Amino acid sequence: MTSIDVNELTKDYGATRAVDRLTFSVRPGRVTGFLGPNGAGKSTTMRLVLGLDRPTAGTATIGGRPYAALGDPLRHVGVLLDAQSAHGSRTARNHLLALATSNGLSGTRVEEVLKEAGLGQVGGRRIRTFSLGMRQRLGIAAALLGDPEVVMLDEPSNGLDPEGIVWIRELMKRLAREGRTVLVSSHLMNETSSFADHLIVLGRGRLLVDLPMREFLDSRSRPSVRVRTTEPARFGEVLAHKGYRAERNEDGYWTVHAARAQEIGVLAAAEGLPVLQLTDEQATLEQAYLDLTAGATEFESAADGATTRQEA
Repeated sequence: MTSIDVNELTKDYGATRAVDRLTFSVRPGRVTGFLGPNGAGKSTTMRLVLGLDRPTAGTATIGGRPYAALGDPLRHVGVLLDAQSAHGSRTARNHLLALATSNGLSGTRVEEVLKEAGLGQVGGRRIRTFSLGMRQRLGIAAALLGDPEVVMLDEPSNGLDPEGIVWIRELMKRLAREGRTVLVSSHLMNETSSFADHLIVLGRGRLLVDLPMREFLDSRSRPSVRVRTTEPARFGEVLAHKGYRAERNEDGYWTVHAARAQEIGVLAAAEGLPVLQLTDEQATLEQAYLDLTAGATEFESAADGATTRQEA
């Protein structure tokens, strides 16, 4: 089984500890979202996994081996760290051909990934003429070049238009369905919630969360139900009589706290109350993430800091 395994991984830069005894595994068959505030240690961790930096202590392996020990690494691990690193004077096709040749891959594969990334018609153009989104697609094409078992992407949606965002989202899901290991670092919470099955969250270099997406959201949510009925006054009386804590909103909906839609639906049916809408409410990934990382943010705006101090 091909997985990314990090064990007691630590990285110090002088007196600054960027990564602090991290231990986690990224498993095949699912998309793992890699989250954390700026300065949390995500990029450093990815560099350590890829052997681009040396750990102060601990280990990081891919399929049980350090990245540097992998023969033809592009066949095993596909990586997008910086889409701007490609030489602007090369054409997209020649950029990929250079990577393919150095890893023993065929030119046919170059054409395949150009087409898959939506760049088939512009492979002969110089990279310096590419938009940010096109460079991003080229970086993803390079990551796919070796048909790797492990894919690591840092902010893959950066610069993509809506069609491109849908494409990369579906691509990541497909790679996971094929049994590959997919690790995706992102700051876009709503986008991450659309593709990630599992979450690893860092804060100040330490592991905060290593949980399935649904379990993480459930752990950070207080259940509530949003209800609309044609008899709101009687509905409120019934809720009060049954001991529920509820409030009527300006839009005519009721919010029932510490409850689930199923139990409120059963209650309404028993009381003969017509229900027009009944929905469980849960924290979004963004809300849950901000709540979790409130004390682990290195860089904070003045307004946010003032709010935090007042609430504290």
